[in-house]
Amino acid sequence: MGLVSIASAQTTDTQAPSPPETIIDDQSFDAQLPPLGDDMNAPLPSIDSFLDGPAATPKAPAVLPDAAEPKIDAELAQPLTPLNSVDVTPVEVGKATDAPAPTAVRYSVTVEGLEDVGLEDRFNELSALQDGKGRADTAAMVQARAREDEALAIRLLHSEGYYDATALSSLDRAPGETGGLNAVVTVTPGKQYKLGEIIVSAAATTPPDLIRSNLPLKAGDPIVSERVEAAEANVALELPRNGYPFAEMGQRDIVLDGAALTGDYTLPVETGPRSRFRGITTSGKQAFGADHIQVLARFDRGDLYDSREVDDLRRALTATSLFSSVSVEPVRTGEMAPDGAEYVDMQVEQEAGPARTLAGDAGYGTGQGFRAEATWTHRNLFPPEGALILNAIGGTQEQAVGAAFRRSNAGRRDRTVQASISVNHQDYAAYEAFTATLAGSISRVSTPIFQKRWTWSYGFEVLASNERTLDLATGDSSRLTYFIGALPGQLGYDLSDDLLNPTRGVRATIRVSPEASLQGNVSPYVRANFDLSGYYPVSDSLVIAARTRLGTISGTSLANVAPSRRIYAGGGGSVRGFGFQELGPKDADNDPIGGRSVNEFAVEARYRFGNFGIVPFLDAGQVYNGSIPKFSDIRFGAGIGGRFYTNFGPFRADIAMPLNRQPGESKFAVYIGIGQAF
Repeated sequence: MGLVSIASAQTTDTQAPSPPETIIDDQSFDAQLPPLGDDMNAPLPSIDSFLDGPAATPKAPAVLPDAAEPKIDAELAQPLTPLNSVDVTPVEVGKATDAPAPTAVRYSVTVEGLEDVGLEDRFNELSALQDGKGRADTAAMVQARAREDEALAIRLLHSEGYYDATALSSLDRAPGETGGLNAVVTVTPGKQYKLGEIIVSAAATTPPDLIRSNLPLKAGDPIVSERVEAAEANVALELPRNGYPFAEMGQRDIVLDGAALTGDYTLPVETGPRSRFRGITTSGKQAFGADHIQVLARFDRGDLYDSREVDDLRRALTATSLFSSVSVEPVRTGEMAPDGAEYVDMQVEQEAGPARTLAGDAGYGTGQGFRAEATWTHRNLFPPEGALILNAIGGTQEQAVGAAFRRSNAGRRDRTVQASISVNHQDYAAYEAFTATLAGSISRVSTPIFQKRWTWSYGFEVLASNERTLDLATGDSSRLTYFIGALPGQLGYDLSDDLLNPTRGVRATIRVSPEASLQGNVSPYVRANFDLSGYYPVSDSLVIAARTRLGTISGTSLANVAPSRRIYAGGGGSVRGFGFQELGPKDADNDPIGGRSVNEFAVEARYRFGNFGIVPFLDAGQVYNGSIPKFSDIRFGAGIGGRFYTNFGPFRADIAMPLNRQPGESKFAVYIGIGQAF
């Protein structure tokens, strides 16, 4: 009202204001000004002469009405204080610590109306009030959190199809608590809306129901956001799998009918052309050309486009380890296939990465000592995927150098051709050998990216080995040179879930190697091994693992087999609790001499907590003179191990002791390495 009255007065008053009272007239003001001389360039007189009066004829001062003669303030006439004597110490304001700290507000939370629709737990996970843990700086902060939770409740209810839902928050004094508040969020869900008519707006597809059959929605279903989005995601996934690489999902439209409590659903889809594979093009910093990429691809010209085949090619390119980045995308060509589909090329954009790798591996085992291996690899020295591998082994009881050539994906996907040469010295209690080896193989093996169910290999080995050996008849020791030829073959079956750290599934491997040993006479024989392991998850943190191994050498006597080719047991990859190759027949000095058959068994309980684990285990096994394992005189070893899990596999440290230890056997054994024991 005051603003209106003032405005009215300003607009209605038309009387002219009265003139102001004169303080000094113009004539008196001019009389006080100093006179000007004829010389305009003359210096100005001092202010003192003006105030004291000039020597010339004085002028009568003007009389100021009702005012005394002006006086000069004495303080103003004083000289200024020097700057260096001015005190510039800042003035201290009262410290914040002098004031009492604000008291936090405690509050409790009550939510009403969500329990009937099953959203209470989800609301509590996202609630701003619950996130505050019952404390806030002010009551206004509690109110702001309550407002956020109102909006949260509405969003959650809308996502479940309750489009008429309302939510209201309030603050009350908590009963029985001094200064405490109770934040109450009251929700009224209303009725749940259901799907009415379902319409797909898209061009014709092949087959005609391709989109609708992959959109798992039907009339009468509740309009739940997660279900609707999942159904649309399924369409977006299946269209590229069935020949439509350029399909795009439009924005859904749901028209609600408040009276019928239904929503009519419309999904627009731009399918793009139905497509078939034509060829491969590539660009960028290339590791190899399009012809080798076609070797990796599992599709041929004319095959219906399938995004799973494209993803498989992308993983295969990544598995070569030759790229810092690589992408595979379909490109339209405009060329039509006989059935009316359009051919597409796969454009591979390469960015070749470093091709050289320096790797190391180290471990320790009782009876085997310390062993370290270094490997230098150039993975693409002979493109495509032709690698040169140089390795060296240094240890307390083994030394070696070697070189290998390896061609991955040689002529076909997953086929590896390798040739190697090496010189090795081993000095163990069972034997000492200087060995030169020439070997070659063709194989299909698993990798961390592509763990394969079936693996295989076959090849050849030619060895010349000078070894210290024991005459089993006389007990005399001598050095003999063996020339050995072998044709090893291996078949593997793997249903485990991880190559380095399996937690479920089974693995089985059989290896057969017909061999001939030339030392005086030619002695042909066959070496064979069978390994079986299984993994069972008792819980998320506990896995029971078990393993068995059977081995045999058939066709000749033990004396005709070079000591380095005989069968041994004991050590980290065999029967823990015993030294390396410690089990089996022994000579007069209690040193192992090897045998012609073996059986081994092991069971572990792998308990993991975070990145660490504890593994109690029990191993058993024995080596025999005969070619058939006797399953008698079994020796047992028990122990416990620690695991540290990394992104490339677990680091393993085990300690074990033999049960019913015999004279000359180790009191305990220690094993350190990478990866599980089996």
